[in-house]
Amino acid sequence: MRGKVFMLLTEVTGEPIVVIKSDPDESRALRQEHPDVTPGYHMNKRHWITVHPGGTLTDQQVDELVTESYLLVIEHLPRARRPVNPERFGHRAQ
Repeated sequence: MRGKVFMLLTEVTGEPIVVIKSDPDESRALRQEHPDVTPGYHMNKRHWITVHPGGTLTDQQVDELVTESYLLVIEHLPRARRPVNPERFGHRAQ
């Protein structure tokens, strides 16, 4: 996405994992509450988390984390380079 990454899916650790960007305070809370959430694999440990399969996070929570990761990344792009308006992402046209 415009030279930026908001999510990585890999099996390099021997299991499928998802690495996503997260607000530092939220990522700390997630790591404390969910054993299947660890610091970002080979990424900045403050801003990225790894989600391991079969844990306590629901599918909806994972979807929300992926969406939040996308929004965190695109909010720092210049408006002209944003693929989707962050205020409208995830909302249906009225």
